[in-house]
Amino acid sequence: MGKALYRKYRSKTLDEVVGQKHITDTLNNALKKDAISHAYLFTGPRGVGKTSVARILAHEINGLPYDEESTHLDIIEIDAASNRRIDEIRDLRDKVHIAPTSAKYKVYIIDEVHMLTREAFNALLKTLEEPPEHAVFILATTEAHKVPETIISRTQQFSFKPIDNEHAVLHLRMIADKENLDISDKALSLIARHGGGSFRDSISMLDQLAGLSEKSIDDKEVAQLLGVPDDELLDSLIGHVSDGEVENLFLAVTKLREHGASPSNISQRLIEKLRAGVMNNNLTMSNTKAIKLMKDLLGYTGAHSSFEAIEIALLDAVEFSEQPKVKAVEDVQKTKEVESLPEDTTVVTIEPEEQNIEVSADNLTNEIDKNWDTVLKALKTKNNTLYGVLRMADAQIVGDKITLTFKFEFHKKQLKQNKNLEMLHGVIVDNLGKKYELELIVKKSDKKDQKPSEISSKNDEAITSVSNIFGGAELLES
Repeated sequence: MGKALYRKYRSKTLDEVVGQKHITDTLNNALKKDAISHAYLFTGPRGVGKTSVARILAHEINGLPYDEESTHLDIIEIDAASNRRIDEIRDLRDKVHIAPTSAKYKVYIIDEVHMLTREAFNALLKTLEEPPEHAVFILATTEAHKVPETIISRTQQFSFKPIDNEHAVLHLRMIADKENLDISDKALSLIARHGGGSFRDSISMLDQLAGLSEKSIDDKEVAQLLGVPDDELLDSLIGHVSDGEVENLFLAVTKLREHGASPSNISQRLIEKLRAGVMNNNLTMSNTKAIKLMKDLLGYTGAHSSFEAIEIALLDAVEFSEQPKVKAVEDVQKTKEVESLPEDTTVVTIEPEEQNIEVSADNLTNEIDKNWDTVLKALKTKNNTLYGVLRMADAQIVGDKITLTFKFEFHKKQLKQNKNLEMLHGVIVDNLGKKYELELIVKKSDKKDQKPSEISSKNDEAITSVSNIFGGAELLES
């Protein structure tokens, strides 16, 4: 089995470290002056060289050549993620006073130090306050804010930065040439960008491509493998949000899904594009809306994000120009007396007392519009996403049933898994005075300028991608 590329090309000296010159220069100068600190703290994102520099430094302060394959009794590495209890730190504290076996310094490298328990931190602090002359501690963490100030104050802190795209591409090109990989500069740039400033992640992606492809590798092949979304589709998606084009929004998300783009990558790239738009002031949507959308999408950049969650975030950013219309529907079978009413009179039960109210059709429609608008306003204070979706629906009231007609079909399974239906029922009862049965209907759009096959295809794509909103209701097609 061959060695992974990120291990094969790991830096062996401080001068070989890429992208952290502000740190390596300082450490090199300290080594020349023999100004060794008893404790260092390396902070920064994953995959930017913290552990590699810690190992190199541990060897160089002892005048030892660094070889990843070799081990030294006086250089001890501890993974705080799996050795976080006070017992392990007490064991360290007891053994730290033992003189080095053969080296000048006994060096302890504690990776992910933020994972230590409070008791373990307290025990470590006592050692850092009065360390033996022969002991050096190198602490590394991706979450510096979780390290107690008492620990930080007793160390020399070095902040590692994400690797910029230019340095990453140059380093990837050097590796690709040495490995005889035929890969385009565009493909390397895409890998570097997808790596997010992490050398380790970027090199691992290159390694994966090298193992899967025996031919020339271009950016399209990289995009497909990594699930990177198409930029043109993302731009159109932002345009659909700005223009309130809900149907096209869903179709664009469907295309991104079909192209193999991952939800987390879509969210991340949308955030980057929106951020650039805000900075350059060239968005068609308001900066306020763009910033809110960025904030919403930020929660979906993780590995377990879903297309449905992204759709809801995008839908929530759409500004709907039309107010929902609530239609009064005749229900003339409630009582025989209805037959004697004038033709322009409709009977509907909307009050808590369940009394039949005789009003004209126009006045009745206005009254129901007013009541439903009250429901929507109340819902907006509780769940803005549900409010946004309901604004697209036409509502009908027949006796004790409210029928909501949407342009898109929402997945029934998801509806039953959340509390949206319960919330909507509660708002209706609070504002209309009683509980109504909810019926959800999806009415497909009928566009005359499209061929029947095109309409069917687009509707099918949109229907399969729409998020679930209400739980417990039955979805019907009309």
